[in-house]
Amino acid sequence: MSNLSDNLDRCLGERIRLERLAHGWSLSDLATRADVSRAMIHKVERGESSPTAALLGKLAGALSLSVSTLIARAEASGSRLMRANDQQVWVDPETGYRRRLVSPVVDMPLEIVSVDLPPGGAVPYGAAAFTFLRQMIWVLEGSLTFIEGETVHRLSTGDCLALGPPCDCCFSNETGRPCRYAVVLLKSD
Repeated sequence: MSNLSDNLDRCLGERIRLERLAHGWSLSDLATRADVSRAMIHKVERGESSPTAALLGKLAGALSLSVSTLIARAEASGSRLMRANDQQVWVDPETGYRRRLVSPVVDMPLEIVSVDLPPGGAVPYGAAAFTFLRQMIWVLEGSLTFIEGETVHRLSTGDCLALGPPCDCCFSNETGRPCRYAVVLLKSD
């Protein structure tokens, strides 16, 4: 298991740059689409800034990728077997939110992600992060409050929620205990 290091920051920045260029976009184009400053994207692409979960969500959504796909492509392995010790773990420097891509990076429209959300942690994502995928949230341990637009879902261990149409949302752990959940993502074309 590895954490997001300076090396991965550089790899992630390079991957964002490659994805941006593959779309034929300038820094300004991506900044507009992701609603992020051009200067911040420039810092991330150069590996000078470790992005937060919210920032990665905006950039990934603008690039029509999930956060886990973006991170996985930065550390691409291409193997059909993803051993636990090889699963990339990314920690949000702001909240301590830990995101682990469990599924191998293969040519399939399905991803499985495991998330640990510390007590009191909250991670908002804009609707743009979800426009190209469908997802389900399965609470493995603890309690999760998921705010989906105007709707508040209070999920307990074992509960599974299929998300509706893309909208602004927030994953929140309002308890004093850790919360672990799985996100199953199905990318649409």
